Amino acid sequence: MMKWTDAPTANLLRRAFLIGVTGIILGVVSILNSNFQLFDGPLGPLNGTSIGLQLVGMSLAVLVIRKRKVSEEHKLKAQKMTVVLAASILFFIFTL
Repeated sequence: MMKWTDAPTANLLRRAFLIGVTGIILGVVSILNSNFQLFDGPLGPLNGTSIGLQLVGMSLAVLVIRKRKVSEEHKLKAQKMTVVLAASILFFIFTL
């Protein structure tokens, strides 16, 4: 079985982006539901899932930054992704 650290950097960045965006979307759905009552059920566990997915996405981006022999383009993308995910995590934590 292939380790995540052995995957190409483009794949790691793609996975980090998809996982992070999924976490952001789940967080937005939770905030919208708390303000507009779109769904009847409690969406409290959605907050934890959202923050967890964003943390996984950010950790994958940091993994790309710390990897050896990474092109500058991929390193810059990973740095930008880390900043965006860190800001979104702080936003969703402060909106709880």
